[in-house]
Amino acid sequence: MPRELDGMELAPREVIAAIEALSRADASTGWVVMTLQMAIGTTAAYLGREPFAEITAEHGDRTLAAGQGTRPGRARAAAGGYLLSGSWSFASGLHHATHIHTAALCDTGEVRVFTLPRELVTIVDDWDVMGLRATGSVDYHCEDVFVPAEHTYVATTTEPLLGGGVFRLGLAAFASLQHVGWALGVGRRLLDEMQAVAAAKAGTRNAGVDTSEFHADYARAEATLRAARAWNLEVWADIEAGLERGEGLTTEQDTLLRLALHTATQAAQEVGRTVYQWAGTTALRSGPLNRVFRDLHGGTQHVTSGPAVRHGCGRHLAGLAPGASWVFLDLVEPAA
Repeated sequence: MPRELDGMELAPREVIAAIEALSRADASTGWVVMTLQMAIGTTAAYLGREPFAEITAEHGDRTLAAGQGTRPGRARAAAGGYLLSGSWSFASGLHHATHIHTAALCDTGEVRVFTLPRELVTIVDDWDVMGLRATGSVDYHCEDVFVPAEHTYVATTTEPLLGGGVFRLGLAAFASLQHVGWALGVGRRLLDEMQAVAAAKAGTRNAGVDTSEFHADYARAEATLRAARAWNLEVWADIEAGLERGEGLTTEQDTLLRLALHTATQAAQEVGRTVYQWAGTTALRSGPLNRVFRDLHGGTQHVTSGPAVRHGCGRHLAGLAPGASWVFLDLVEPAA
């Protein structure tokens, strides 16, 4: 939350550490906290003081927003605002929220983010999934719901009306920042669980954890996760320095933060494979390790770490996209 609203306005690496700690304790808790605090904080920053005060009038400090923006709905201009329609999925944390925070393509051609009371949409409680079950990432839909213009903002904005430099990241980079902490926290929890399994199995008959192969694989998993963490913190330290100087993201920084997130996600997946292999039947049975393994494979499906992002990063770093810039999840060439 912006400091002007008595928020902590944590710096990026502080956000990573906070979400990492929560996700290490419980993957779904970390996921819900990252989505809710991002949605309400950016809503305050990009709407400004008076519109945000209108939104929080009923619930005060307990106002929270949740929703989805990667597959936008549609909106038609109306007197004083827009008529919002659409069907959205993956509204993580919506059961805890008071408001919807959702994106729609306007008839003007721009994508805007809309904030509206939760009771104005229909929630479809269909979250029957393998992992991250406790996030309650349900679907929702609405038809021709009026939203005042001042309760919307252009989805690509990097110009906050409240708050400091961290809000110049924009929504896409803000989302990547959160997911870094989540991946690192879940990866660390998997190694914690493997340590517990190893301690229980060591010295028993034909224990795989007593072999040099396990020792080498565990060391590799540890190094993989630590390397991903170190690189992400390096990338974000550079970004923090630029934000403190009043600068926005360069295309190089925007590329590296996305690639670093992808690397952290891949590192967590590699840790998961190693832990699952050596945990044996312990990983099959209901329990903490089984749950964290399922949560890992729910979170790694998120679009921010998908193949398209990696492809765009490769194009930029190889020098094959001169002048291109990132728009949400796509590296976009300049208009001819």
